[in-house]
Amino acid sequence: MRWCSQVFSVSGSGAHAHALALAPIVTASFSNTSLVLQFQKPLFKFSNSSSLALTHRKLLPSALPLTQPSSSREDFDFVVVNFYHFVFIQDPQAEVDKHRSFLQLEGLDINGRLYLNEQGINAQYSGPSKDAMTYVNWLRKDNRFSDILVQISPSEKGHTFPTLKLRYKPSLVQFEGGMSHLSLLDPSMRAIPLSPSEWRDRLESINKTDLTAKDNSNRNYILLDVRNGYEWDIGHFRGAQRPSVDCFRNTSFGLSREEITASDPLSNVDKEKANILMYCTGGIRCDVYSSILRQQGFQNLYTLKGGVSHYLKNEGPAEWVGNLFVFDSRLSLPPSIYYTGATTEAESTPVSGDDNFAKCYVCSLEVSELRHRNCANLDCNLLFLCCGQCAEDLRGCCCLTCTTAPRLRPVLNGMQRYKKWHYYRDMDFQGKMKISA
Repeated sequence: MRWCSQVFSVSGSGAHAHALALAPIVTASFSNTSLVLQFQKPLFKFSNSSSLALTHRKLLPSALPLTQPSSSREDFDFVVVNFYHFVFIQDPQAEVDKHRSFLQLEGLDINGRLYLNEQGINAQYSGPSKDAMTYVNWLRKDNRFSDILVQISPSEKGHTFPTLKLRYKPSLVQFEGGMSHLSLLDPSMRAIPLSPSEWRDRLESINKTDLTAKDNSNRNYILLDVRNGYEWDIGHFRGAQRPSVDCFRNTSFGLSREEITASDPLSNVDKEKANILMYCTGGIRCDVYSSILRQQGFQNLYTLKGGVSHYLKNEGPAEWVGNLFVFDSRLSLPPSIYYTGATTEAESTPVSGDDNFAKCYVCSLEVSELRHRNCANLDCNLLFLCCGQCAEDLRGCCCLTCTTAPRLRPVLNGMQRYKKWHYYRDMDFQGKMKISA
């Protein structure tokens, strides 16, 4: 049985009685007894305000037998949808209300992040494929969004986001100083997008030549990973340097006024001659950062259209090593999720010279699974790669110091992921846990 929720507002003293009248009454009888039990569960939840908020559950037809087992979420074909689009929206708050009304009217089962502002939309959400695509198809009927590049991947365990966040957001992606001052609506102020096949051709040409040779025509090419260091740790394009940041808002490639720094591939490069190839997971971070670099005077900027996920779908793991980090509960996806021709051998191919790739954060040995975990110390919460032995020895912590912390979450078996921090804040850390993990 599938349950969807819609929220309505009603007023009046008789609302509660009406709600109870709609609740089902289940009668159960037992053999050899005359006992009859009645169970009644309201279909509505009420707030304490004068305007009562009702949650209405849509059921399957009433002819369905009460004894028929209900379906779980896993029985549905769940997918994760990602897209973004830069376009002028005159009244973004009205646009948010319009989207919210559509989702409520259709009763769509969607969880994730839908952000809108004057510069466009950025969306990552999960749901049954029918619901997920209903929203996409509705959006594409608007001429402003008719040509959005939508990326879809499967989710075997249902929703990958806990709730739906649909709202106006000043910055579609978090970056120091915001995005309002960037000319994102002007394509000439952003990098030139390369198709997956064009990107592959360039990378193959660059990686098969000696970049140190004096007569090498590719020596002015720079491959820039505009992601976080922990994303690089489980997968990246060959030849890409590991980013030194763990949050996109702190990215500072090409912005340093100091002397050459080893962590900045754009330090001391010729801004007019250097060809900079930028990539990220879905494309939006590259588009945003290319506008920043354009303001800094960099001339030859190129981005991977649709990001790594779009590339893997079209080209497979060619020139790519490892898995792809994603910002939902799945955390790590192998190329085979996007491209059926990918092999497990290609997914685990080591990278010569990349000492930090696929290494345990604690002991530096190779990990068997390219999937991060959070430190069990609630006040640390470091996202790190860890081998099974270290996870057991340190009880899920990232270091010995964290094992003695006062607020330790329970040890998780295998590669499970901790829930959000507020799930654990009511724990009695000195005795029994109030909430079971």
